[in-house]
Amino acid sequence: MTRLLFLLTLLIFASTQNAQAFCGFYVAKADADLFNGASKVVMSRHEGRTVMTMANDFQGEAKDFAIVIPVPTVVTKSQVNVADTKLIDHLDAYTAPRLVEYYDSNPCQPQFETMARNMAAAPMAMADGAAMQKSAKKLGVTIEESYSVGEYDILILSAKESDGLFKWLNQEGYQLPKGSKKVLGSYIKQNMKFFVAKVNLDSYEKEGFTYLRPLQVAYESEKFMLPVRLGTLNANGPQNLLLFTLTKKGRVEPTNYRTTKIPTGDDIPLFVADEFGEFYKAMFETAVQKEKMKTVMLEYAWDMAWCDPCAADPLPKADLRKLGVWWLDKEPGRKVRPMPGQSQPRIMPPRPPSQAVNAFVTRMHVRYTADTFPEDIVLQETEDRQNFQGRYVMRHPWTEEASCEMASNYYKGLPERFEKEAKALANLTGWSISDIRKKMEKGGQSFAMKPKSDDRPWYEQMWNE
Repeated sequence: MTRLLFLLTLLIFASTQNAQAFCGFYVAKADADLFNGASKVVMSRHEGRTVMTMANDFQGEAKDFAIVIPVPTVVTKSQVNVADTKLIDHLDAYTAPRLVEYYDSNPCQPQFETMARNMAAAPMAMADGAAMQKSAKKLGVTIEESYSVGEYDILILSAKESDGLFKWLNQEGYQLPKGSKKVLGSYIKQNMKFFVAKVNLDSYEKEGFTYLRPLQVAYESEKFMLPVRLGTLNANGPQNLLLFTLTKKGRVEPTNYRTTKIPTGDDIPLFVADEFGEFYKAMFETAVQKEKMKTVMLEYAWDMAWCDPCAADPLPKADLRKLGVWWLDKEPGRKVRPMPGQSQPRIMPPRPPSQAVNAFVTRMHVRYTADTFPEDIVLQETEDRQNFQGRYVMRHPWTEEASCEMASNYYKGLPERFEKEAKALANLTGWSISDIRKKMEKGGQSFAMKPKSDDRPWYEQMWNE
């Protein structure tokens, strides 16, 4: 039987960092792969138009895949597309929280560091159209649209009441989890439609796909929201959602939930370079629990025109357009192609020549349950263009020979600096500070000034004089 995945969304679609140049090396990033089963959704929005792209977090046989998503309007075939997974993966990597490293300069010869970046089964066919329409009508369900796009068979439904919709979906093979009726009813009262998709196995196998490509939908609506309640009905524990928004004016934030910036800018021990994934998961868990899993965590907010440091190359304009950033490089008064579902070209309104056309990306991470996020997330675009990123810093001490009064003070101050790093890491992650100190000692960040042997480094000898 088909297993229904109620994905948390699909209307388908610390300190502020300043603009200084980054001097150091980017060494690691915390992308979605750290969080098992994390859904990734990209929403590009401007002037009431939304293009939403969702990467399915489904794991299993393609024949078992199905989704039901509330949408604010009827979505026609021309408004649905399949996208390249690499586009979302690229955006994920570009905005991911990152670990960077600096190297102390010679304490006897203070100098500016140079900038450097190291970026481096049997097919499950749709029911006969006429029979499906008839059975749906008896239950107060209207099939507004029915079509196939790529490897997906898609229905757009409206309903008079939740009992009929629930029964019809069940008899068509969609196994809805307990509690669905009440949630479906709330969307019906809002006059929302339902985007329903299954995999067309004939197309899927014919094209030789080995994974499900992201679904993409364009629509126009005043509603700027993310329906998450359906995603909690068959969830096995808390869920993770990574929401990326691309807008013209500035940062996006929820209006009915608080936004909390993840901790950022802390100096942490050098050994974290080998454990950055574990560090970030522990840090995020600590931050979420502190907020009782009731806030949206901001991980990144930046103009897409540049980054500092870059955890991945910026997305080229062609890829941004594929993600729905339709307003890029449109000249005033120039006719542009209509959005999907429209027949007439649109004239762009005049704007000052000096006004840049760009895209601002916001990355939000939500971990939630039905209890902590009882309402769908209502979003708004702001004019806040302040840069923010999750960034954690490793500072390598100077270990070459240096002989001057400043060097002596520098080396004597290192144990205190290491202790601050240890306490910062313990506070961020909840890890045992004694274990942290042991790992730092093992990695050469010594807290004590005891000689280890006769051939100990010259600067350790100096510390013990």
